[in-house]
Amino acid sequence: MFVNAGLNKFFNYMPVPEDLPEQVIEAMTGFMQLGWLMPLIALAEVSGGVLFAIPKFRALGAIILLPVIVGIFLFHSFQAPSGIALALVVVAIEIWAIIENWNKYLPMVR
Repeated sequence: MFVNAGLNKFFNYMPVPEDLPEQVIEAMTGFMQLGWLMPLIALAEVSGGVLFAIPKFRALGAIILLPVIVGIFLFHSFQAPSGIALALVVVAIEIWAIIENWNKYLPMVR
């Protein structure tokens, strides 16, 4: 899911839904006007998604995706509540991955 979303930010191959609320369009326009933000998010999504899919590197992928997932959750919480169900599923998967790999994070916090 993240690899696809990241690649779409680079190549724009998925159509934008026609029924987006005005506040979502304004937010996305602001993000795209920054110029560097969307490529950075896309890079994090692609690299984090690939690493997350490889069991050996899942802990690293989860950490790379964490700020993106927090952003997705907050965006759907405040701007587009219709997508909150999928955002909650992604948050649950992220929490599972972090708990599952907790022993790999411990050296960083000691």
